Amino acid sequence: MRKSLTLLLSLMFVTSALLTGCGGNKNNAANSKGEPAATEEAAATNAAATEEPASAEPFEMTIRHTQVGADKQKRLAILEDVVGKVQADVPGLTFKLDGVDSDVNRKEKLRGEMAAGNPPEIFDLFGSPDSKIYAKEGKLLDLTPILDELGIKDKFSNLDPFTYEGKIYGLPIGGSGEGFFYNKEYYTGKGWKAPATFAELEQQLADIKADGKVPMAGASKAGWVPLMLANHLWSRYAGPDVTAKFATGEAKWNDPNVVKGLAKYKEWVDKGYFKKGELGFEYAEYTTQFTSGEAILMYDGTWKSSVFKAGQSGEGLIGKVGFFNIPAVEGGVGDQTALMRDVNNGYGFSASASEDERQLAAVKSFIKNMFNEEMQLRGLVEDGVLPAMKIDPAVLNKNITDDLMSEIVAVLNSSQSSFPAFDSLVQADVTTEISNIQIQSLIGGQTTPEKMGEALQKIQEEANAAVE
Repeated sequence: MRKSLTLLLSLMFVTSALLTGCGGNKNNAANSKGEPAATEEAAATNAAATEEPASAEPFEMTIRHTQVGADKQKRLAILEDVVGKVQADVPGLTFKLDGVDSDVNRKEKLRGEMAAGNPPEIFDLFGSPDSKIYAKEGKLLDLTPILDELGIKDKFSNLDPFTYEGKIYGLPIGGSGEGFFYNKEYYTGKGWKAPATFAELEQQLADIKADGKVPMAGASKAGWVPLMLANHLWSRYAGPDVTAKFATGEAKWNDPNVVKGLAKYKEWVDKGYFKKGELGFEYAEYTTQFTSGEAILMYDGTWKSSVFKAGQSGEGLIGKVGFFNIPAVEGGVGDQTALMRDVNNGYGFSASASEDERQLAAVKSFIKNMFNEEMQLRGLVEDGVLPAMKIDPAVLNKNITDDLMSEIVAVLNSSQSSFPAFDSLVQADVTTEISNIQIQSLIGGQTTPEKMGEALQKIQEEANAAVE
């Protein structure tokens, strides 16, 4: 398993080599030759210089983060530690932490603030396509010279989602993959193993339902939650690269194979494989259904592994949770081992910071203290977030001792390719249509897979025409 971890990092982040860690912080403390002060005047000058930071004029900056809720407390603790270090680095600085739900931040608050020209100084930023849109509009700080100055530009595994016209406008905090978490205790009691075929998976779902349990956790008030699984299904039937072709016109949402994926999701809804009333449930309820033992399976991102640690909501399932990829579907197109992976979640910085020397210093300190080997390893060990920076494989091997994470590593290693989530590939209008209207309409029975494909294709063609 330890050898497989090295392979994971090669596949997960598409890097040519994982040779070095990011290193710790390069503290630029004042240089001293150890020479005694020649005069009392020199000593007084030195004392005055030492006291100067305490008299610096106070100023405040805002950090918009999405580490809200009980299951994100470890992530919040990491951010708070970084905040403390930056405030100590920059005289007079006080950070205001503004916690907002990730979906609300991305689709409502940040969009409105960008349009009005008043985003927070530091904020949670989605990579593609958001960062490219905001960079094109001149709203984001160009981080390229800062990364060069700090010597960490080449320490990231993949900066493509945050790169526009050769410049870097955001930094990924970690990576993730998506698949099924399952209750191993229940499976063992049934004499089951993780399904090796799609038919076996469907038989397990039917048997769980017949056993009076909820086969899969469901919470579809926010459309992105059910779309994780739906995205994987249409990618199984139509190919892992199909979603990337929608925005170029090479593929269509109403393609028969895409519709097959949507139809399979609808079939599982109609068979009662998700908890009744899921359209009214928030993402937090999604997790609770699984941790309580009510639901036996939960399709989610690898970040969810943090829940199954001491002191977290899924503590009772430590050692009782497994992870598997969706098996190949009969007649599916392309690589049937592919799964969703990305490095799209990160931080961005307001372009206005370049106009204020103190704000710019704070941004540099934030990057120095947040994006380093120590914090990347803390994210992995404490929160289950896969590194977005290159870490020495030996160091990674030493730090992963969690059985569930080891199983996740094995699953990711077994996939031959990956694909990004749909919302990093299609335009915002298309994301809004499928996330806020179409997926809920499909689940609620107000539309069909065929009509859903037609509606999405119409919006897609309008979006494509707008950028021609």
